[in-house]
Amino acid sequence: MYIYLNGNFVTEEDARISVFDHGFLYGDGVFEGIRAYNGRIFALDEHVDRFYESAKSIMLELPLAPSDFREAILETVRRNKLRDAYIRPVASRGKGPLGLDPTKCPKPTLVIIVDPEVRHPENLDQTAMGAKGINVITTTFRRNGHDILSPRIKSTNYLNNILAKLQAHAAGAQEALFLNAQGLVCELTADNLFIVKNSRVITPPLWVGLLDGITRRAIIRLAREQNLEITEEPLTLHDLYTSDECFATASRIEILAVSSIDGRRIGDGTMGPVTSQIKRAFMEIVNREGAPIY
Repeated sequence: MYIYLNGNFVTEEDARISVFDHGFLYGDGVFEGIRAYNGRIFALDEHVDRFYESAKSIMLELPLAPSDFREAILETVRRNKLRDAYIRPVASRGKGPLGLDPTKCPKPTLVIIVDPEVRHPENLDQTAMGAKGINVITTTFRRNGHDILSPRIKSTNYLNNILAKLQAHAAGAQEALFLNAQGLVCELTADNLFIVKNSRVITPPLWVGLLDGITRRAIIRLAREQNLEITEEPLTLHDLYTSDECFATASRIEILAVSSIDGRRIGDGTMGPVTSQIKRAFMEIVNREGAPIY
C-alpha cells in the first residue's frame, strides 16, 4: 500500500516518522475516519472541514490548504487503485524535543493511510438486516467533559476510549458506553448512539459530550427524509434499557445494531425494523453520493 507522508507517496515499509514526534510521545494530533464506496468518497468535504476544525481547536497549523488536502486524500486512494476503502488522515504536532511545549515543534507531520479492509471488527458477523448486533456495557470511565478536552475534537489521544474498550472486553462485551459526569448517555468508545422508542428515533445532543459524527449527521438527515420522527434529547440508562431498538453509527461500522446493554436485551436482540429502514436508506446514498475518486 502507498501512504501519503508529508507530501510524498511512500510504501508502508518506508513510511517512518521520528520517535521524537509529539503525536507518538504525547498523543498530540488529530485524525479522521473516512469511507470510499464504489469509487466515491462519502462526505469528503464534511470530513475535511471537521479535520481542520479539530486542528484549529488545538492550535495545530496544517501544512496544506483544505482544497489541497482534499486532493491528497483522493490521490492516495488512486495510487492504491481502490474503489472501496477506509481512509485515515492523521496530523500530529511533529518532531520536537522531549517536553510538552508544542511551540518547539516547527513542522507538523501529515499522513494519509488507506485500508482495503473496510469492515469494523465487531461487524464481521453481521450479514443480514435482522442479524444479531453487539453487546454493550456501561464503562466506569466518564466521557471527557468540555472543560477537559472537547469530544468534538477528533484527537489522537484516545486513552480514555481504549481503557473503556478494555473494560468491555474483560466483561465479555464488544463495546462500552460512556456517560458524562451527570450520568447522561454520551456515546460508545468510537461510535455515536441512537435508540428507537415507540417509533421515535432519539440520539443524545452534542452538548452532553460526544463527537459530531459525520455518519450521525447523515442518519439524522435521512430519518427526516424517511418521514421518521427524530429528535436530539438527553438520555439516561433507563431510556436505553427500555428502548425498542438501539444502534451505533460511525464511518467504519456504518450502522450496527446493539442487542444488549448491561445484560438487558434490546427488543428481540436483533436489528429492528426502524434501524433496518434507516440502514437501507443509508447504504443507498453512500453508493451513489460522494466525491468521485477517478
